[in-house]
Amino acid sequence: MANNIEETVSHTRPEDENLGIGANLAYGLQHVLTMYGGIVAVPLILGQAAGLGSSDVGLLITASLFAGGLATILQTIGLPFFGSRLPLVQGVSFSGVATMIAISGSGGIESVLGAVMAASLIGLLITPVFSRITRFFPPLVTGIVITTIGLTLMPVAARWAMGGNSATPDFGSQANIQLAAATLVIVLLLSKLGSASISRLSILIALIIGTVIAYFAGMTDFSKVAEGPLFSLPTVFHFGYPTFEIAAVVSMFIVIMVTLVETSADILAVGEIIETKVDSRRLGDGLRADMLSSLIAPVFGSFTQSAFAQNVGLVAVTGVKSRYVVATGGMFLVTLGLLPVMGRIVAAVPSAVLGGAGIVLFGTVAASGIRTLSKVDYNNNMNLVIVATSIGFGMIPIASPGFYEHFPAWVATIFHSGISSAALMAISLNLLFNHLSAGNSDQQSVFVAGMERTLRYQDIARLHDGDHFLNGKLYDAKGIEVPVIASEAH
Repeated sequence: MANNIEETVSHTRPEDENLGIGANLAYGLQHVLTMYGGIVAVPLILGQAAGLGSSDVGLLITASLFAGGLATILQTIGLPFFGSRLPLVQGVSFSGVATMIAISGSGGIESVLGAVMAASLIGLLITPVFSRITRFFPPLVTGIVITTIGLTLMPVAARWAMGGNSATPDFGSQANIQLAAATLVIVLLLSKLGSASISRLSILIALIIGTVIAYFAGMTDFSKVAEGPLFSLPTVFHFGYPTFEIAAVVSMFIVIMVTLVETSADILAVGEIIETKVDSRRLGDGLRADMLSSLIAPVFGSFTQSAFAQNVGLVAVTGVKSRYVVATGGMFLVTLGLLPVMGRIVAAVPSAVLGGAGIVLFGTVAASGIRTLSKVDYNNNMNLVIVATSIGFGMIPIASPGFYEHFPAWVATIFHSGISSAALMAISLNLLFNHLSAGNSDQQSVFVAGMERTLRYQDIARLHDGDHFLNGKLYDAKGIEVPVIASEAH
């Protein structure tokens, strides 16, 4: 009897459903393929900027895969006080790339690793503050953030569709875009099939078919898969012991603050998408997992860890809510970190193929945010203005990436991300207009008045009992049409 009760309780949350080994492997691999390009981009960019050789850059990549896998498992399976136990894929955060490049230029890669460790420790200590802000994340705020996540990621899909690397001669070629379009069509056709299993795996199947098409078209190369070792353990402090410089730590702490905001938004967003409760305790556990992972990652040669927004989109588009699926994806990442040959296979998937799938994935995130915003009450308040201003503010760094280049570095660090920009603006405006009553006027704002539908009292007074509209015409109680004139005769 106790076992039955325990089993019933364990299945009350959608994320606790275990789909079985086969489904976990298939859907988990789909998550890895979706975020693989993003997780290797940071170590690739940073390694090249720091002047590391190709072998060391490769070690940075495998270390990031390994650390991302461990972080994902911690976030999904969890330990006491660590892990939101939600379907969130963790990986190297892109928000700190510019800061880490600047640090590496003056103190080397050791200074970067030290700054990440120190700033993450501080972030771990302040997570109780962030875990108590859930009441300031109503559907108004989460809807804005989810929508902005999707819109922010669309340029990524476009770059992937064009070939991924702007330095290559075929970037933006018709062949790349046609390959992306073919992958997109395959996703849509598979989604239309009556089979739920095939529909849920449409992204993975489309990636495989798109890669096969690319292979026969000569647009991908598997010849380098056999090059290099098959198995390799991550080396502890391969790049030397971390060094700690105050300026570098302060700079990275700003990045950590941004990461905490973005991770809070992602945790609340995925909770909204899978329709499960996320309270302050759960949010705090997720943030602590984020910071602990970021603290440990430099030991293996990796950097700050955060939730991947594109995988939030995958959860939305597939409807697969199980955290065990994502945990299996984490195991794949750990395996890729130990088996460089597997990483080389996944790396052979052309960026254009990822771009075709990304259009659906990232668009679905935006659509999920719009659906959340549809639940918001816009009557006699400033909520529409909050939505407009926050999304517009979040789009600034997307529409004009150099918008903040003449501002202090800390401003650029905070606002270069459209997600963090929109989240901070939405939180601030929600506090200003919906939580702080001091200074609010009892008169309607021109924005509110302009969006509300109003009728004059004299118009209503002229209606009789039983009057009704049908197909755009006014009839009385007996069904006789009542003439409607455009304006009163004078």
